[in-house]
Amino acid sequence: MRSLVGTLFLLVAVSASAPAQADPYRWCAQYGGRGASNCYFLTWEQCEAARAGNGGFCNRNVFYDGRPVTTPEDGIRRTRRHSMG
Repeated sequence: MRSLVGTLFLLVAVSASAPAQADPYRWCAQYGGRGASNCYFLTWEQCEAARAGNGGFCNRNVFYDGRPVTTPEDGIRRTRRHSMG
């Protein structure tokens, strides 16, 4: 019993110490009838296109933090230097 309580305490402590992260996506699609949502849209037009035919509506993401969205492809870009001559 003690090990179970200790394990539960440890799990709660670890999960509580993880920093909360805000969302860099501005728009959320709320799909009608199912209660599902998707908050991975940079523009209202993207949200509307995904929502179209599914019902529901698009609204602002209340967790939007204004950070730019970056992807692994946005990493270090190397340019090729050409020798002159």
